[in-house]
This record gives sequence, C-alpha cells and structure tokens, in this order.
Amino acid sequence: MKLVAGVDIGNSTTEVAIGDVEGELKFLTSSIVKTSGVKGTLDNVAGILTALKDACGNLNKNISDLDTICINEATPVIGDVAMETITETIITESTMIGHNPDTPGGVGVGTGRTIFLDELERIHENDKVICVIPKNVDFETASKKLNEGFERNLEITGAIAQGDDGVIICNRLHKKIPVIDEVSYIDKVPMGMLAAVEVAEVGKTIKTLSNPYGLATLFNLSPEETKHIIPISRALIGNRSAVVIRTPEGDVKERVIPAGKLILFGTSEKKVSIEEGSEGIMKNLGEVWPLNDVSGESGTNVGGMIERVRQIMGELTSQNIEDIKIQDILAVDTFKPQKVQGGLAGEFALENAVALAAMVKTSKLPMENIARKLQESTGIKVVIGGVEANMAVLGALTTPGTDKPLVILDMGGGSTDSAYISKEGKVKSIHHAGAGEMVTMFINSELGLDDYNLSEDIKKYPLAKVESLFNLRYEDGTVCFFQQPLDASLFARNVVVKNDEMIPIPTKDSLEKIRLVRRDAKKKVFVTNAIRALGDTAPNGNLRSIEFVVLVGGSALDFEIPEMVSEELSHYGIVCGSGNIRGIEGPRNAVATGLVLSYYNNLRG
Repeated sequence: MKLVAGVDIGNSTTEVAIGDVEGELKFLTSSIVKTSGVKGTLDNVAGILTALKDACGNLNKNISDLDTICINEATPVIGDVAMETITETIITESTMIGHNPDTPGGVGVGTGRTIFLDELERIHENDKVICVIPKNVDFETASKKLNEGFERNLEITGAIAQGDDGVIICNRLHKKIPVIDEVSYIDKVPMGMLAAVEVAEVGKTIKTLSNPYGLATLFNLSPEETKHIIPISRALIGNRSAVVIRTPEGDVKERVIPAGKLILFGTSEKKVSIEEGSEGIMKNLGEVWPLNDVSGESGTNVGGMIERVRQIMGELTSQNIEDIKIQDILAVDTFKPQKVQGGLAGEFALENAVALAAMVKTSKLPMENIARKLQESTGIKVVIGGVEANMAVLGALTTPGTDKPLVILDMGGGSTDSAYISKEGKVKSIHHAGAGEMVTMFINSELGLDDYNLSEDIKKYPLAKVESLFNLRYEDGTVCFFQQPLDASLFARNVVVKNDEMIPIPTKDSLEKIRLVRRDAKKKVFVTNAIRALGDTAPNGNLRSIEFVVLVGGSALDFEIPEMVSEELSHYGIVCGSGNIRGIEGPRNAVATGLVLSYYNNLRG
C-alpha cells in the first residue's frame, strides 16, 4: 500500500483526499477542516496537519504512514471596500436627526422652539414649542404638564422623550401631537432652537423630514443650505419618526475624502475613477486584460485600500511590497452605512460604495515555504502538485456522467476559478477574484450588522419570520408549526434557520429586504464571475461553444447559487449542475482528488 494525500488549501476550508497509488488507484478517504490563517501563508500548516490527522484517523493510520503529500498552488485573495464618496457631515452645536424608535406616539408634523417640560409655565400663548422630556420625568407627570399647557392654549406642537413612553404619554393627552421617544442622547438636544418633529401613521414612513425640500420649507433654507442638508434627509428615509433641530449658526461643515482612481496595468495603462462605478471599472479592466498589476491614486480612499492589500500580503508572505502584484480585481456596486455625526442615537446613512476584491499574485516562494514547513513537521515528502483549476478539472471528471470536453467552475471562498479541458486533454485555466467571502462582506456591510458570523449564516441558510410562539413562516411562504412553544425572545423576529437553531437578526429591515440583499450579493459576485471565467476559458471566448459546466467548491453547496448560475448559463444553451466528486463527495474535494490523480498519472508516465 502506497498512500498519497492531496491537500487543497482554500480561503475558507482545507480539504484532503487520500488514495492508494500502488497498482490501480483507489481512493480511500477524505476530510475537511477550516483553513488556518490566510490562504497561501505559513499559518496554513496547522490546518493541513489537522485535516491530514482526521483523514488518516479514518483509516486507523498515522500521518507517518503516508508516502507523499501533494499541495495545490494557492493564490491569496483579499476583498475590501472602496467608498465612492466618504462624506462626514458635522453640523455645528450638534444638530440632531431622528432615529426611528419602535414606539413613537401620535401622528403628524410639528415645528417650534425646543424647551424643557418645566419651562412650559413661562411660555406665552403665541409661542410654538416642542417639549423635551428627560427620563427622570415619568409619563403621568409629563402628560399632566402637557395637558395643563393645552388648557392655557399653548401651541405645543410636539415632544421629545428620553424614555420609551411615547405611546402612553400620547394616550393621556387631550390633544394629539407627535411624540418621539427613546432619545438616548437627550442631553445633546440644544434648547431654544427651531425644531421639527414628524411621526407617520402605523405602517407608513415619514414624508416631510426625509425630503430635502420639506426641510427647506420648514426651516426656510436657501438653495445653498438645502444642498448641505441632503445627508440628513437621506438618513431619515424609511423612518417612521424623526426630529431635526436647527443650530444657532445652522451651517454645515463637510469633510470629503476623495474616492480616487484605480490605475490598471495590462496590455496598456488605464486610469479609471471609482465614481464611475463597477461597470466603468470592469469595462476598463476588459480593455487592458490580461492584468499585470493595479495601483491606486495616492491620498485617496482606493489608494489606501490597494496599499493596505499590498502591506498585508507582504507581511504574511515575508516579501517586499514591490514584489506583490495584483493579477485580478472584481468591482461591484454596493452600499455602506456611514455614521452621521450629531445623531440622536447613532444614526447611519447608506452611502454608495464600490466593493473591490483583489487577487494578489505572489511568487512561488510562499508555497515552497509551506511545503518545507509541512515536510519538517511530518517527515513526509511534500510536493507542490499543480495549478488549482487544473487539478479541479481532474477531480470534476470523476463526477458520474461527465466527459471531456468539459468546463469547471470552482467557486470557493476567495476566488472563482475556471478551467476548460479539451478532448485531447489540453487544459486552459483562469483565476478571478471574488467569491463567498465577498458575498458575506456585502451582507455584513449593506445590512449594517457588524457581525461576520451572522452574515455568513444569512448567506448560507434560509430566513423566516416568527409569527407566533408556535409557528414561523419561511421566506418562500412555507409555514412550520411546533408542538412546544418557541423562545419568547424570538416572537415577531426575523431569524436565520440554521439546521435546528434559530438565530435572531438584530436589524429592523424586513425579511424581504434581507433576502433581496443576500440574493443580490450572490448574483453580483457569482453570476458575474461565472460569465467572466467562462468567457476567458471557452474556445475563442465563445460561451455558446461550451456544452457542459460542472460546479465545484464550497459555494456550489449553497442552496441558491447553483440555481442562479445554471439559470444564467441556460441563456447560452449550457448544461450546468453541481459536481459529485468520485460519486460520493458532492461538489467538495475536487482539487484534493485532482492532486492525487495528477500524482498517479505522473507516476504511471
């Protein structure tokens, strides 16, 4: 028995296949673990050892019983976001904006000067006022004082409360006014300033304060001042309630960090502004393809991002920054929440952004270092087996019902790789930046979750709404009932259904919005890259010349990505489906299996 292990180091997982190459090749077992460290760095060795130990354990063998270990050539990929524009809006003396509390009271729009509740006694009848109610004032006292003000014919047009008493205060008033509550930073509200409060009816959103011209009308703004309040009105879109308070000077200071330009080096050199969006960037990329390197304009947002990518990879691979070359980028339009300074409760506005995934080309040195360290750790001969996509083709051909010519799409965590194998066995392959991790980044950014693990779960598992303690409704409309009551904390919440676990999503976005963000992210990354990859590997670049495509890699296990890619490729008459490596592994283990096959073929000459 001569055991050979194929090791596929991916961005997300490390996979192993073990075969007996003595006589006729027999595959014996496989394993999969989470990749340790960034793909293509020495940190990968710990994960490789764990995966090898698991696979050998399945055979009641030790790692020392292996004859050879084959590892793939791993190309690191880093994803980042370059903002189209970063605008920090600072309004002097902390002008406030609304924050969409769950329990506002009343309905309508009210304008007036801000005063403390205790000051009502000194207010004249012709003064329009908005009362500020601190948390130490209970709802009964607040409603009593407001009613006393109404009896004196005071024009109280609205109220701002620190507690969550908006509804119960409003229920006790003789006259209905809009009441904003849950204003945690109430101490920052400037007194004696002109303010506007708006509460929409249940199920609706505000119309006046989210409209720049509505604000201009209420605050008598000039055309120039109206331009400056656009970030405020945008931040309030979709809210059920809001408050805007004008400061003494009422001026706005903006600090803009320019988005900058990407400089693409390929068959020619091109400069393209981030403000042109993903379409402009990808169009220019196609004109200079194949890409040799990318740099960013210094002193700009995208320049900082590109430099950061080089520095990280330089540190991880112990190479000079000058030796780090970017061989591919994927640009996709997205949104990124940006904090609006001076908000009542940490408000955010969605800014247009361009997400960039960069594939960093390093020398073979990092892989040689990994091979050397792995050999030292195991005492087993380690060889660098071959290009990832080429190995994936060999593995994909073990899927029942496949034959040459064939195209594989290896959809992993960091990159989408494609390879075409002709009838004669000639292989043409391409690597493109952007895959599963970029989708996770989109979900995390666009939903403002700041939780990578939750974003990963939203990407992988279906969504549902808990309608009662005994049932939930899945995103496809299916209703599931339970014999035992669900946890009360899940009631009326949107959740991710992860196997038998329900994970609440801490956002006020609707189920439909979360689903839309998830599916949109997958389409932008995987469908875009599938078309790019097939166009680069198909004979003469003609997608219609391809008959069969096999999807492999971790993302091919996703519950909607294969369907999305298959639907898109059906327009070109292509038969597409997820692979089943060796008839048992599904779309996993293609590269690891290919590494063993390649070694065996070389052994047999």
